[in-house]
Amino acid sequence: MTEYVIEAKDMDEKELNRSIKEHAVDYDKIIINNPQSKHNIAAGLMDDVEIEINGSVGYFVGTMIDGAKIHITKNAGWFAGDNMTTGEIIIEGGSGDGAGQGIYGGTVVVRGDTGSRTGEIMKGGTVIIGGNSGYMTGLLMMGGKLIVLGDVTDDAGESIMRGTIYVLGNVKSLGKDAVMEKTTLDDQKDLKQILTKYGFELTDIDYTNFKKITKSKGGK
Repeated sequence: MTEYVIEAKDMDEKELNRSIKEHAVDYDKIIINNPQSKHNIAAGLMDDVEIEINGSVGYFVGTMIDGAKIHITKNAGWFAGDNMTTGEIIIEGGSGDGAGQGIYGGTVVVRGDTGSRTGEIMKGGTVIIGGNSGYMTGLLMMGGKLIVLGDVTDDAGESIMRGTIYVLGNVKSLGKDAVMEKTTLDDQKDLKQILTKYGFELTDIDYTNFKKITKSKGGK
């Protein structure tokens, strides 16, 4: 594997993204040191390349990517993976509001807690939260799978249209048009396959304890 290292400390956002896109053509992996919570890192990247970011990033990391695999060793700001089509974003720490907002495909993993509106208007793909998620998780969700291993606060699944939210912890309240039911054996098998792939170790009992939030059949 060919690698290229970018020292981002003295770069502005435009310089950093220009360097990422230039070197993504010729290298399999790009390592970014000292990101200093810069915003919009790898925005609009269309290359199938691995990106390792050593540190925390600001908002809109990986927005509209198509194919890249991004690994962030610390935290991320708002809207990680916004409107991505394919690819993968793994955040080892926590994330701000709107993780996985509007994604069409691919996977966003936040190993810690995230803010409000996780998976807002997502159309497909998978969002996994290893910790807790804030209010209106799955707001206006249109498709895909949203998996939360911790607790979810107020109005989960607010105005959900399609897709499924799975919660292992507690759900404080459901939003409009959302209903909660038990998972099926097929649901549990699917969850185990997805979570094991990303290194989450759960017991068989844990999988039976997941709750499933979908659109109410009576919702408009």
